[in-house]
Amino acid sequence: MLKNTPAGYGLVTILIHWLSAIAVIGLFSAGYWMVDLTYYSSWYQTAPHLHKSIGLLLLGLTLLRLVWRTISHTPNPISNHQSWEKRLAKWAHIILYTLMLLIMCSGIMISTADGRDIWIFDWFAVPFPNAFIDDQADIAGFIHQYLAYSLIGLVVLHAAGAIKHHVIDKDNTLKRMLMPNRIGK
Repeated sequence: MLKNTPAGYGLVTILIHWLSAIAVIGLFSAGYWMVDLTYYSSWYQTAPHLHKSIGLLLLGLTLLRLVWRTISHTPNPISNHQSWEKRLAKWAHIILYTLMLLIMCSGIMISTADGRDIWIFDWFAVPFPNAFIDDQADIAGFIHQYLAYSLIGLVVLHAAGAIKHHVIDKDNTLKRMLMPNRIGK
């Protein structure tokens, strides 16, 4: 039940998916909230520290997810999906991964523009190169913000598509991402 099968997703894929979903939504919410924090807020330094720590852990999880996708069997598509739905789903996933990676890279560029390493929960520091362009933090911050808005919009569409398949089409698309390998057997 850990690995994917032709019938459905395994526990590893399902856990990575839902951990990533929770992290993306949580990071977006925290980012949206923390830009309005004032210097006198007790969260002024804590929130960005947590945001960076979780963001770097999500980067590691995303890289693991991409490796897992290449070595793990991909479940067979559900037969009643239209060809345009299959193509759209494929492109949506490519864009989701691309946006996530670009957001995390721009976040690293924001955080390291002043030459400091990024600490993960005060456990250890992850070194990155210093700034390599003028106004790196501002430029990367702009990119980070608007890519995050784009990602959250695509996440909403992704969730709406899953709900549409479950409620309207009454197929197993959503169930396959909730229960390991049992659907379709």
